Amino acid sequence: MSRVLSRDGKAWPAARIVRHVSELVRLAGPVIVARAGILVMAVVDVIFVGRYGTSDLAHLALGSAPFNTLVGTGAGLLIGTLVMTANAFGRGALAECGAVWQRGTIYAGLLGFAGFAICLFGEPILLLLGQTPEMAAGAGRIMIILGLGLPAGLIYTATAYFLEGLKRPVPGMVVMVLANLLNALLVWVLVFGVWIFPEMGAEGAAWASTLVRTFLAAAMVAYVLGVADYARYGVKRWSGWRWREWAKQRRIGYGGGASVFIESGAFMSLSLFAGWIGAVALGAHGIALNLLALIFMVALGVGSATAVRVGIAHGRHDWKDLSLAGWTGLGVNSVVMVLLGIVLWAIPDSIAGLFTTDPALVASVTPLIALSAFILIVDGGQVVMANALRGRGDALVPALMHTISYIVVMVPLSWFLALPLGHGVLGLYEGILIASMVSAALLVGRFQWLCRRDTLRDTMTG
Repeated sequence: MSRVLSRDGKAWPAARIVRHVSELVRLAGPVIVARAGILVMAVVDVIFVGRYGTSDLAHLALGSAPFNTLVGTGAGLLIGTLVMTANAFGRGALAECGAVWQRGTIYAGLLGFAGFAICLFGEPILLLLGQTPEMAAGAGRIMIILGLGLPAGLIYTATAYFLEGLKRPVPGMVVMVLANLLNALLVWVLVFGVWIFPEMGAEGAAWASTLVRTFLAAAMVAYVLGVADYARYGVKRWSGWRWREWAKQRRIGYGGGASVFIESGAFMSLSLFAGWIGAVALGAHGIALNLLALIFMVALGVGSATAVRVGIAHGRHDWKDLSLAGWTGLGVNSVVMVLLGIVLWAIPDSIAGLFTTDPALVASVTPLIALSAFILIVDGGQVVMANALRGRGDALVPALMHTISYIVVMVPLSWFLALPLGHGVLGLYEGILIASMVSAALLVGRFQWLCRRDTLRDTMTG
């Protein structure tokens, strides 16, 4: 039988690798579409608002930055829903899966309302962070409108995690495709004032996002409760709080939430730095960041699928399969990111022209898109490894590694490159590249060390 070497020098049968790649792709495909769908909506918003006006685009970019931090943090805190569903599914304890979903949706709603309360103070927060009164007022209104949809958005996320943990990601994909069609219609109507609707600019795009998030949550919850097949998972049978399981589910999410909060908060700092440079720099940053984030959703989808594969293997205590699942995720993601990076590197000016017709904005964003070709390779790799670690229950150490990479390294380095060194908005992306390289190296090393420890422990006890 054909064999290839693992990272510890031992041979893996090629058939096992083929199986892992096949199952990863089958699971990751719909997950990628669902994850990318959120960012496709954001990119559509940027395209419409960018053609509406540069100042409105700046308001949308600045208001979306702290809101995206709240969304990402909430999604990270809910990652325990995916991991514990996958663990229970791997053990064959199907009735426990519904209890995980119930706790996840309640938790999601509470997190969403807490996030909305923060959004209500968007304008004074942005003023304290050094933004101009005009920028803070416009972006603050965007935050409030987006915040109204945060509870529904997180309930959708918890339900999507539940289905992915059961290896059933297709419903989330279908609902997301429908949501994108709805969003494109609503953005066009509300931004430009079509039919009986007033012309709302960036605020119209924010209202469209809130309405679409409400649709996503309602559709997903209705699907889980309405399809008879899910009754065997206990979705309609209230399982009580069971504080031990509730605490474990939340504890897994603490690491994920901390990691995303750290990373998202660091990227929000870059939006503030871009705002200090000027409106054109902030608009260019908004375009480049949304494009990078859209491609990043591919890596996040592969990462979520990797977390499921690792989580199922962890539930079976199959350490060899766990290791192979993690490395397969990294390998598949690296190939995809290189291919997508080639496209960004080859035609950055053409891609910039899709977002805006402002010559100054095109000139500012084109080099950012070209540099993003390299960023997404290492940034995608680090998110896959972080999800692999969370899938095996290792949550806090990856959060610490993200702190080192994105708070200790990226924020001060990006500020120094962009402002004192005079690289402008391009310096922000040079900082992202270096920090992502640091994060990827740390997380890869951590996963490799844990795999070796698990194998050694299995050998000693076997």
